[in-house]
Amino acid sequence: MFNALELWKERFGIFFKETSQYLRYIFNGHLVIVFLFLIGTAGFYYQEWVKTLTADFPVAIIMAVLLGLVLTYSPIFTFLTEADKVFLLPLEDKLANYFKRGGIFSLVLQAYLLLIFLAVVMPMYVQVKGTSFGVFFPYLIVLIVLKGINLLIRWQVQYDLDPVTHKVDMLIRFSVNAVTLYLLFSQANLILIGASALVLLLLLVLYKNQAKGKGLKWEYLIEQEEKRMSAFYRIANLFTDVPKLKDRVKRRKWLDVFLGTLSYKHESTFSHLYVRTFFRSGDYFGLFIRLTVIGTIGVFFLTDGVGQTVLSLIFIYLTGFQLLPLWNHHQHKLWLDLYPLAHKLKEKAFTDLLTWVLFIQTALFGIAILVKQDYANGLMTIVFGAVFTLFFVHLYSKKRRQV
Repeated sequence: MFNALELWKERFGIFFKETSQYLRYIFNGHLVIVFLFLIGTAGFYYQEWVKTLTADFPVAIIMAVLLGLVLTYSPIFTFLTEADKVFLLPLEDKLANYFKRGGIFSLVLQAYLLLIFLAVVMPMYVQVKGTSFGVFFPYLIVLIVLKGINLLIRWQVQYDLDPVTHKVDMLIRFSVNAVTLYLLFSQANLILIGASALVLLLLLVLYKNQAKGKGLKWEYLIEQEEKRMSAFYRIANLFTDVPKLKDRVKRRKWLDVFLGTLSYKHESTFSHLYVRTFFRSGDYFGLFIRLTVIGTIGVFFLTDGVGQTVLSLIFIYLTGFQLLPLWNHHQHKLWLDLYPLAHKLKEKAFTDLLTWVLFIQTALFGIAILVKQDYANGLMTIVFGAVFTLFFVHLYSKKRRQV
């Protein structure tokens, strides 16, 4: 006889075992030390910045927008697999307890995320409002309740496959969440806060009525679950080989102008392969953009003096380290071994790409510092960044590729 709770325990056990296995590799890596150093540095400068805030700082608006986004983004873990749309479809009416457990797990996981974000912004709030940290736990409880309502709404919305419905839902929920939190952090009347939160309950009732008589959208739920696991696998792939990671290819036509600079000589075969892979496959290009933007903002706003150069080197290292899997991106494609090309050409193509990417990032960090008219540190960042890039590409990365 089918038992939904036993199925949940089995699926959760598989999920826990698999993620634990990869998390062991992640937290044993020396990259964690770099992240801890980065977090500590950012925390120091953040603490110093908080001390400069005055009573007219719009802390309620900032907290409402930031935490409103966290509330609105409410994925629900189902642990469904491709085969479930065939074998579990006839048992859909018996899976209520299964999906209920998925909702509870999602709430617990996202409540922890809310705790982290609230802990980060609370020093601002205490400094500006002149209150104590005693309001932290009441605010956290309110956030968890709102997150629970958001998860319930999100589940009902998933009965509709129309992309417009999903986008409108996100926009409406974010607006309501942000207004409710703004009233809460502004210490408005409890009746106003309750009235704003009541809108979420009305939305829940509305979507629940619309979902009546509709079946689960199995393919959509499975697709969302695969996307979440793929995101985790991409992170784990930075530390160890992940066989389950699927290649994602995204055409970025606007980047073809850079491909035009490559020659079509026999020796440039691997250059074309790696440059196109960097632009189109996986998340290499997006990772480079994100780290460059965050690093540029960090060196411009959060640091001064030698700290700017140190932070720049950290981000150059993070970018280079996370681009190393690009070397093995095509390792399972046997037809590459048929190329009548020397292995040194493959080495040169990869190191040239990695060098140029890190040189560009170094230049952007240096320019960000020069814009602040800190010419000495700006030039020092460019010089040290270039030297570090050459060390990383020709010594460190070569050793890592041989491991």
